[in-house]
Amino acid sequence: MGPEEGVLIVGAGPAGLMLAGDLAEAGIACTMVERREGESQLTRAFAVHARTMEQLDARGIADDLLKTGLRNPVLQFLQIDLSRLPTRYPHVLVTPQYNTERLLRSRVLTHGVDIKSGYEATGLRQDSTGVDVEVRAPDGTVQTLRAAYVVGADGRNSKVRESLGLPFPGRSAVRSMMLADVRLAEPPRKPPTVGAVGDAFAIVVPFGDGWFRVMAWNRRHDMPDTTAVDLDEIRAVAQRALGNDFGMRDARWLSRFHSDERQCPRYRVGRVFLVGDAAHVHSPAGGMGLNTSIQDSVNLSWKLAAVLHGRAPDALLDTYEAERHPVGRRVLRMSGALLRGVLTTPKAMCGFRDLFARTVLRIRPVAQRAARAISGLDIAYAAPSGAPPLVGKRVPDLPLTDGKRLYEVLRTRRFVLVTAADAPLPTAVTEGWADEVEFVSVPGLARRALLVRPDAYIAWTTSEEHPQRRAEAARQALTDWCGAGATARQSTPTSG
Repeated sequence: MGPEEGVLIVGAGPAGLMLAGDLAEAGIACTMVERREGESQLTRAFAVHARTMEQLDARGIADDLLKTGLRNPVLQFLQIDLSRLPTRYPHVLVTPQYNTERLLRSRVLTHGVDIKSGYEATGLRQDSTGVDVEVRAPDGTVQTLRAAYVVGADGRNSKVRESLGLPFPGRSAVRSMMLADVRLAEPPRKPPTVGAVGDAFAIVVPFGDGWFRVMAWNRRHDMPDTTAVDLDEIRAVAQRALGNDFGMRDARWLSRFHSDERQCPRYRVGRVFLVGDAAHVHSPAGGMGLNTSIQDSVNLSWKLAAVLHGRAPDALLDTYEAERHPVGRRVLRMSGALLRGVLTTPKAMCGFRDLFARTVLRIRPVAQRAARAISGLDIAYAAPSGAPPLVGKRVPDLPLTDGKRLYEVLRTRRFVLVTAADAPLPTAVTEGWADEVEFVSVPGLARRALLVRPDAYIAWTTSEEHPQRRAEAARQALTDWCGAGATARQSTPTSG
């Protein structure tokens, strides 16, 4: 990495690894620093939702992750049916977080990204051309690394966020949550298994190798995180919440933690960005935390690449916070509401919750909205005033005339211009951006044209029927989003 080149990523969890892989595939130099050494076996996240699976599909690695887990078409406890979602992934994939990290890490290493394990960021300074980050090496020496941009993906206790002087307002959503990795004498028939009563909550999730993760919470026994956990305590809570402790035994790991609901007010300060848990933390209800973190990086990566390649102004980077901060706020509210519903105390309220799940969520429009919200398929970004309704929305995985799928083409990490098969654009429009944009056609698009961002959201669309006006609109959209085409660049006089 040159003195003011590329991106330095602090933290090699899912968000950092996704970002590094995207940047490397786009030809951007990047370095990662991670205070942990070796792979982490710590898993609090198990759910990979449909929108994240789509993003992994757009990188050619979704099938590999599918092999590691269980596909559950119903979100447990509230019994939200995911099987009707309009996606190739109408389910939640239940797989330990370390499987997701392992997959993303393999992708990063394949592209030669330097991961400095055992290095801890201790502070940073930035100026108009770059950022200096002080890091402590495993031998205790302090080094300074410089990059054009820095991304803090270093979790809820982010040193990057602290160095920027940013607050992290919020509150503890639930305290004294207990974790255990155990064997089960009588595993549940349909894992994951979730249950709650007034003062107890428990969930049992399979690792897939004979081990199970148990999370349990006892409202009547609020203890500090440092208090030791006894397996008998977890058995007792599971028995109350689930009606069965499944013969838990042979615990290889026990721990206690608390879950916060917090969000940083800013995701960008100059040349420094925050992604994932460094920017927001949520309750575990709904399993949306890991998914939101990965999708932060999906949003930021292509923008950093466009700016560093000189195809977009620095102002494009402001849209990262503008688009992702509202998503983080919404997820915080949704997961908080789900958690409070799960951990309701009075019996009357528990009955109301169960009645709600049995009746209201069986109304198809309500059920579909709930499923799309939790899966992430309904995430949309604000569009400019007067823009067509589709702008800013997720693009579905359209079948193309050549037999491929749109998300397969998105694996190039480029913009994709989609046109109707019976209304192609003139070659004079497309040839100027041949090195930066993929051009595909779709049957039955009714003369519509779409410009799809590298993160699979719609940047521009038109339904203009007049061929010349449609071509002019497409040329302008390509210029706005992808810079001047080759023809325009070649015709621009150069000085000297």
